[in-house]
Amino acid sequence: MNPLSSIRLPVMPEMMRGAGMSLTPDIAPRTIPEYDLAKLAPSALQPSSSITPSGGAVVGNFEGTLGRLVAEVANKDLAAKDAVAGLTSGTPLHHAMIAGEEASIAFQLMVEVRNKLLESYQELMRMQV
Repeated sequence: MNPLSSIRLPVMPEMMRGAGMSLTPDIAPRTIPEYDLAKLAPSALQPSSSITPSGGAVVGNFEGTLGRLVAEVANKDLAAKDAVAGLTSGTPLHHAMIAGEEASIAFQLMVEVRNKLLESYQELMRMQV
């Protein structure tokens, strides 16, 4: 199964207002501050390929990079679940809380990247040839 296939499109606020619904804080769109993104995974944000000497585009495997980032998010989620399960065996509470927050922030970053990719794709589709 493709890891990206399990991600659902968010409900747009315009759609909710039209249906007479209101946004609650738990589903309202939020942005991640840039300084939090920089602390998340500095190595993951660096391109895995190099720029050609002639000044051309970045050469690399976009699908592989995106897949690796999704796998890192999944690993952080598993680590958080293991830390919570380890509370009964003596893992300190603050370690479990930190692992849970890391997993949450990594997932939020992945969703924001997905949203930007969808926006880019939709913008390309709106262009007239």
